[in-house]
Amino acid sequence: MRPVQSTSMTARLADIAAQAGVSEATVSRVLNGKPGVAAATRESVLAALDVLGYERPVRLRRRSAGLVGLITPELDNPIFPALAQVIGQNLTRQGYTPVLATQTPGGSTEDELTEMLVERGVSGIIYVSGLHADTSADMQRYDQLRGQGVPFVLVNGFSPKVRAPFVSPDDRAAMRLAVTHLVALGHTRIGLAVGPQRFVPVLRKIEGFRQGMREQLGMSPEQCDELIEHSLYTLEGGQAAADALIRRGCTAVICASDMMALGAIRAARQQGLAVPRDVSVVGFDDSPLIAFTDPPLTTIRQPVQAMGQAAVRALLEEIGGTPAPHSEFIFLPELVVRGSTAAGPQGQSSPARRAPDDVPARG
Repeated sequence: MRPVQSTSMTARLADIAAQAGVSEATVSRVLNGKPGVAAATRESVLAALDVLGYERPVRLRRRSAGLVGLITPELDNPIFPALAQVIGQNLTRQGYTPVLATQTPGGSTEDELTEMLVERGVSGIIYVSGLHADTSADMQRYDQLRGQGVPFVLVNGFSPKVRAPFVSPDDRAAMRLAVTHLVALGHTRIGLAVGPQRFVPVLRKIEGFRQGMREQLGMSPEQCDELIEHSLYTLEGGQAAADALIRRGCTAVICASDMMALGAIRAARQQGLAVPRDVSVVGFDDSPLIAFTDPPLTTIRQPVQAMGQAAVRALLEEIGGTPAPHSEFIFLPELVVRGSTAAGPQGQSSPARRAPDDVPARG
């Protein structure tokens, strides 16, 4: 056994490479935290360091067994706590302890939370709706993380620039389900309320909406774009988007989240319209308690349980040195029909204004 000492000297690289059965260049990449090295190869190099008695660089020291970071956006949207609960339960069953790190407006950024988790030696990280879903973000941050030997899995959003397992709902299929449902009820003027256009789930929802409107109503992409309104994923954002769409004559509004859908119901009522008598509303997520709003919300259910299990399974394979395929696992959503959708107005180009005769939506 050799004495513990620095591994930066060239003379030591040959010893480590011979012990690990790899090239000196590969050893150098591992010691310097560079990407492009398979997890199993990286482990072989680190094991060689241990066998030969060399001290691992601080950033490469053995990670605390059992800690897994989970980075989510704000928790105001009920779908994020629901995903966090499923992921946390599945990690716990496998003997791991989830460490929840939440982004808040004006608080820690994703990069800062990542750095904090890496410093605490987590075995891996699961990102939910993070910067990987933003087409304007720099994806090199994930290459750097992989270079540090930290396994990770990305939920909701896909980038071909990132070599990692992705887990997503089928946003395109979700919109086709919603459009088909509303057209079957007699609606021909259907609006779409979504978030900012730079996000992958938004772009996919728009694609699915256009495809559904073309297949069901023969509309061109240009005609569809007149029925799309971008806003924030909040109750207020949904209200603003739906208000604009209803004023354009839409008798039905598909929303990119259940929170936005509650805002759409509020917008209809403020215009003196009843839901679903005058305006039908469809949400997205099937968040907890959404079945108990007034009216109960028709929505597209994200397969949260299956997605959470898949994310954990993929991460544990990465941690175990058997990397999961660097591709996207896509899960089919489900249309849940409740009380916020009904037959469209007959012979009307836009909903007739009436005095509201029901109570505000709860939540």
